[in-house]
Amino acid sequence: MSARLALYFAPELDDPLHALASQWLGRDAETGASLPQPAIEGVDMAEITADARGYGFHGTLKPPFRLSMPYAEARALAADLAARTQPFALPPLAVTDLKGFLALCEIGPCPALYAFADACVEALDPARAPATPEEIARRRPERLSEREREYLMRWGYPHVFEKFQFHLTLTKRLPDEVKAIIRPAAEAHFAGVAEMPRMVKSLALFTQPGPGKPFTIAERLPLGGTA
Repeated sequence: MSARLALYFAPELDDPLHALASQWLGRDAETGASLPQPAIEGVDMAEITADARGYGFHGTLKPPFRLSMPYAEARALAADLAARTQPFALPPLAVTDLKGFLALCEIGPCPALYAFADACVEALDPARAPATPEEIARRRPERLSEREREYLMRWGYPHVFEKFQFHLTLTKRLPDEVKAIIRPAAEAHFAGVAEMPRMVKSLALFTQPGPGKPFTIAERLPLGGTA
């Protein structure tokens, strides 16, 4: 099976962050519609956001994986996890430089968020097909720490548990001269919205029908078992 499933945080449709981020990336992950991006002089926005656009605006909880079981069975695992997880507050977000690429990251501690991500990794692992040698090689295991290599082999991804950093990607890795232009533009674009109070009220299931295809939101499972 070439289809992939991912468990993500995605802002609710009535959260203005959804619209702003969709404009920034040039695609709405909810509808799949293409959108005009902000014009920034001297920068090819379509190029620097291409990878993030394909994945859709999101914060990873369990990274994409090929299914080892029918989607309905994987969905049932995710729905059970969502039902037993209570909604929680997400700290304010800010544009952050993460080793060269820009992302929105929380500016304060959020134990509930990291516990939720850990639970997503574990609860959906029965639905994950084992990583292929090619998938493992793409993670460049020779560049990983020993613990990260262990996680890659066990969970199919190296950046889980204490190696996890929540973030909502805005760009690819950028040279400093481009970052100097893009970062203030991103800060202005998201000003007044990134730092708004918001609740994590649902678990977003993103699906990719095949290699190279864009991810879209298949459904949002309400936390706490209530809509």
